[in-house]
Amino acid sequence: MTLLAEATTAEAPAAAPRSVTILGSTGSIGKNTLDLIERNPESFQVVALTARRSVALLAEQARRTRAELAVVADEACYGDLKAALSGSGIEVAAGAQAVEAAAARPADFTMAAIVGAAGLLPTLTAVRRGAVVGLANKETLVCAGSLMTEAVTRSGAKLLPVDSEHNAIYQVLEQDKPEAVSRIILTASGGPFRQRSREEMARMTPDQAVAHPNWRMGAKISVDSATMMNKGLELIEARHLFNLPEQQIDILVHPQSVIHSMVAYVDGSVLAQLGQPDMRTPIAYALAWPRRMAAPVPGLDLAQIGSLTFEEPDIERFPSMRLAREALCDGGTAPITLNAANEIAVDAFLNGQIGFLEIAGLVEEALTALPRSPIASLEEVVAHDQLVRRTAIGFAARANGRN
Repeated sequence: MTLLAEATTAEAPAAAPRSVTILGSTGSIGKNTLDLIERNPESFQVVALTARRSVALLAEQARRTRAELAVVADEACYGDLKAALSGSGIEVAAGAQAVEAAAARPADFTMAAIVGAAGLLPTLTAVRRGAVVGLANKETLVCAGSLMTEAVTRSGAKLLPVDSEHNAIYQVLEQDKPEAVSRIILTASGGPFRQRSREEMARMTPDQAVAHPNWRMGAKISVDSATMMNKGLELIEARHLFNLPEQQIDILVHPQSVIHSMVAYVDGSVLAQLGQPDMRTPIAYALAWPRRMAAPVPGLDLAQIGSLTFEEPDIERFPSMRLAREALCDGGTAPITLNAANEIAVDAFLNGQIGFLEIAGLVEEALTALPRSPIASLEEVVAHDQLVRRTAIGFAARANGRN
């Protein structure tokens, strides 16, 4: 049974404006989602917007879109948000529980775009009410894949992948013929350090790491692209989204970021989805599903591009991919450890506490120090996530003391 929304060949009937909640509206995915919504005001109605602590931008977005509710996760920001929306008639709330309540509020479509494990509970809340969910939070499936799949099955929710790679696979995957699929191929740009040696990468700064050659993204995911941990997390996500074993999921470096991923079939056919490296394309696909909507993305001119190239990933220079595949194979708490330790390590790197190469080193240290155990409940996921974070913070502090 697939977790994904079933494709349809019939044109959907005309309908009233689609109501939308955006969990994480001030991040890159959230801002791009709002860009599309505001270009099509007759087609969408904003129910709720949430942010971690970007009060000024959240308030501006809520006023602009006439949202019903604005929520800031950091309770200390409540007064500022309330003041910023005074007189607007927009409801204001704060705190983690308020974010979950926003996810529980009825909406036709929920964009799950909160970065990191913080998006786990709100995304599950939206799934449990049977929502159509645009899944841009890969950590939800990384940390709680089996729990998420079970919740989708019980509630009848529909998942529409928003990561460009998984969205590409969804568009060309024959979901009703799993036996026809030989493998899926996740493409990777290789990030800003694709051609750098380990010695050069050891000297790279946060500013250099977030300067992605193709995509405009937030700092955390940009660093994940530089370490290629993002591809490791996407490997785990793909395992749960498409219900394929790890051996049937490959990674291929494609520096131009034109082919976003591919599906290889047993008859030798390989189907690929191509497009400009612009997140508004997969977001538009999810927002308008099962139709398509116009997006302000330049058309693809293959003659101008000239050539498309491919490389095998180098797991010696980018060990994060190896660590992710091992964590997927180990199962249980291992993917939670991988994700939480990586979040702490990336934050430590961005704050100048550790060097670039120490990110993967810290993650591997956490995976070694915290043996795998089975996971049976969401409470166990949260408890292990917190344990990993405490442990990884200690590792980062010790590494900072050595530097």
